[in-house]
Amino acid sequence: MNTSVTVSLRALVAAVLVLLVVVAAYLLGGAGSTEAAATPVPAAATASARDLARGQVPGTLTMTGEGEAVGVPHQLAFRVAVTRKEPTVPAAMDAASRTMGRVLAALERAGVERKDVQSTGLSVDPVYDYVDYRPPVLTGYRVNQSVSVLVRDLGDGGEAISTATRTGGNAVRVSGIGLRIGDKDALLATARDAAVEAATAKAEQYAAATGQELGTVLTLTEGREAVAATRDQVRGYELARMAADSAGANMAVPIRAGREDLAVNVSIVWQLVPAAD
Repeated sequence: MNTSVTVSLRALVAAVLVLLVVVAAYLLGGAGSTEAAATPVPAAATASARDLARGQVPGTLTMTGEGEAVGVPHQLAFRVAVTRKEPTVPAAMDAASRTMGRVLAALERAGVERKDVQSTGLSVDPVYDYVDYRPPVLTGYRVNQSVSVLVRDLGDGGEAISTATRTGGNAVRVSGIGLRIGDKDALLATARDAAVEAATAKAEQYAAATGQELGTVLTLTEGREAVAATRDQVRGYELARMAADSAGANMAVPIRAGREDLAVNVSIVWQLVPAAD
């Protein structure tokens, strides 16, 4: 009985060993076939966008370029506010609305289109008279109405400002005067083209110096645009002062357009490839 049990255990152990050998051979064979099928992956294909931007990926070239475009402002924008004080809210509202209505009608006659005038604010505030050692006394209500105005032809801008101040008198305040370029997107497109050309020219030079060529563009990043006005452009507070001076003289506000310089910065990463024979 003991002899038969011993023989059975030996047979079981032998079978287990044979099975382990077969499994090990299968696993080793699978690992070998996987290694043989593997292909190298280019570093640029697995690199992160941050590594590419920093130029830390072998086989790539990062270069920056700047492009500029010069534009002359041909539009004028400003804000008109009308303030009226009356004993009651309805009276103050009526007075402010009548004054603003006259101003808007005058602007329309001066060539400003209705679509270029937009209401921007309305406020109603109580007005108190403060006397020493006495409670404040309500003396009335102040209503303020404001609109933004766009003059599409800069040549009409000075007359529009003077018209608003002459029509509204002391109840009118003009602020936020600024010159604008109507089609800024076209200028930015020109600056972008120039920035890419500048970056590409430098990159081609470096690639050729190392016996390589530019391949596929991997990333392209645009920096924030910079807008700088020349000193010839009249600033807002100067225009506001001129508006006040010109109102009494019944003349248009003098305006000089000057120019604006728009700059765009780009950073481009290329894949480098061997130069063609």
